[in-house]
Amino acid sequence: MTIHDRDVEPSPSQRHTIVGVLGGMGPDATVTFMQRVIEVTPAEDDIDHVHLLVDNNPKVPSRIKALIDGDGENPGPVIADMARRLEQGGADFLVMPCNTAHHYWQYAQDAVDIPVWHIVERTLDTISRRIPGAKVGMLCSPALRKIGLYEGFTEARGLSLVYPDDEAAVLEVIRAVKRGQGRHPDTLAVFARAADDLKARGADVLVLACTELSVIQDALDVSLPVVDTVQVLAEQVVAAAAGADIPDP
Repeated sequence: MTIHDRDVEPSPSQRHTIVGVLGGMGPDATVTFMQRVIEVTPAEDDIDHVHLLVDNNPKVPSRIKALIDGDGENPGPVIADMARRLEQGGADFLVMPCNTAHHYWQYAQDAVDIPVWHIVERTLDTISRRIPGAKVGMLCSPALRKIGLYEGFTEARGLSLVYPDDEAAVLEVIRAVKRGQGRHPDTLAVFARAADDLKARGADVLVLACTELSVIQDALDVSLPVVDTVQVLAEQVVAAAAGADIPDP
């Protein structure tokens, strides 16, 4: 539901909604989210843009080390501290443009009295509205499958999931983006093969369920609908800041 037109002039209170961003996971993904918010905002001047209060903190302990390697520090307490600081800074609600970090979503929500949006629920709600009963092809870190992050939300929405055969290859794409090498031809070729694999496995729609992949989404050429979790989050943030009634999942 990309916002293109403004029907009414927002009130001052709506213009001053403050959105707190639990960022830095990774930094490029956070900047991509911020850019998407700017792009989908129907602005005529600076004042029309969404007030984002961003903690772009790349020092959050590695989710991959904690969840896949099994020897990393728990990121939850750091995420909780970030949430508290953003609430104290005046945020009305929080978003976290990182899918894997939502394994620690409860840490953030328990730390504050304001809502912490859940990217997985909002993404799957979007898919269930657009393509009811879809088989969802997951382009994501292997950590998501290991922890069943999306599985807990699919049955109630009538959706099913399918993962690529070579999940380790997708992880290398994610790591390449983190190294600033996401647009290397070899990296993009692996990304394309994973998408083609999911299509061959019967996916009706692809989900970019790692925000690093959002950074290189424009390089993906596949004949399936693609739902980008960063785009879903950005569009709903803009709508909420404009005063639209965005239902909680």
